[in-house]
Amino acid sequence: MPPRVTAVRHFVLPDLGEGLTAAEIVAWHVAVGDEVSVNQVLVEVETEKAVVELPSPYAGTVLALLAEAGESVAVGAPIVAVGTTMEHGEAREEPEERVPTLVGYGPSDAPPSRRRRVRRSHGGPPGTPLPAAGRPLAAPPVRFMARQRGVDLARVAGHGPGGVITREDLAAHLAGARPSAPAGERRETRTPVRGVHKHMAEAMVRSVASAPQACVFLTLDVTPTVHLVGRLRENRRFEGLRVTPLAVVARAVLLALRDHAALNSSWDDATAEVVTKHYVNLGIAVAGPSGLVVPNIKDAQDLTLRDLVRALADLADCARAARCTPADLRGGTITVTNVGVFGVDAGVPILNPGEAAILAVGAIARRPWVFANEIAPRDVMTLSLSFDHRLVDGQAASCFLAAVGEILSDPTNLIAFG
Repeated sequence: MPPRVTAVRHFVLPDLGEGLTAAEIVAWHVAVGDEVSVNQVLVEVETEKAVVELPSPYAGTVLALLAEAGESVAVGAPIVAVGTTMEHGEAREEPEERVPTLVGYGPSDAPPSRRRRVRRSHGGPPGTPLPAAGRPLAAPPVRFMARQRGVDLARVAGHGPGGVITREDLAAHLAGARPSAPAGERRETRTPVRGVHKHMAEAMVRSVASAPQACVFLTLDVTPTVHLVGRLRENRRFEGLRVTPLAVVARAVLLALRDHAALNSSWDDATAEVVTKHYVNLGIAVAGPSGLVVPNIKDAQDLTLRDLVRALADLADCARAARCTPADLRGGTITVTNVGVFGVDAGVPILNPGEAAILAVGAIARRPWVFANEIAPRDVMTLSLSFDHRLVDGQAASCFLAAVGEILSDPTNLIAFG
């Protein structure tokens, strides 16, 4: 059999798209000496938008991990060296390589191409991390939550299939934890602000600093909407779908935008123009494991109510599992945030940068209400609309909110509005 030699292939941090230039190493799924196959997950990285798993483009042996957990790495920088095999006599020099682009992400300008001289290697360079013996098994969101809480997963008992550590296992561990330090010794905890949390904080500061924001409120009787949701849940065409009042609110927003397009616009500082969108990328704020994220439903104006119900469920599942990509989180045109799920009646939401409006949906509560000239128990909700006063004046904001309320008060308007 012809002799074979080992070639060293360096996997660089891929282009994650959407203008992202760096990512932080969250956790390695492999150690030096491990055999890996093509498309096997090597590492989890966190961008300012999401936690992403990176698969291996090579099959071979891990020779070196070139970045440590917690380290920020630039796009195009090598993060792992993999030893691959090739026939004797093949070229020993790697071909000119580009920074790979992950499937599903848009391309961006790649850094200058380069060639690397491949050397024979039987181990990693000095400082190479040692293999992690008995590395606990856990899904990326669980690992992220553990890192945020400062929990060593090696100390958590896993009760999932094959000993996988689940959210419930981590929660039970946290609930059973007792402070080891004497009382009063540790008076505060400092947590680095990174990734999604850091981006959210920066976006909120930028939003308040750049856009003059105002807010209007509307409290209304949504009993007919509650009845409609109940009927839809029993309808065979919605079988297997999670029908919620939020879906009706989202549909009402989409219909109201037809006559109030200013709420679906943005301000272009570079050209001093108002950009009115003739499509709706409907953002839905979701509390995910790494913080609040706002993925959006692309071209939501074209969806039927049933399609919208399905899209909302898929979006929420994706966000709560930390599987949203940067593309999912970019390009929103208007946002809905459901503070009612936390038992809150109303609030003043802050605009997502680049959007003209955000609608906060309060909790639905049974309250005494004037109905048919009598006091009766009714399902009542409060809506609050924050808007960019450069793009939307008080009259336009109030008329839009009233249009949304009109649909929720009488869902036959779902048909009447077209």
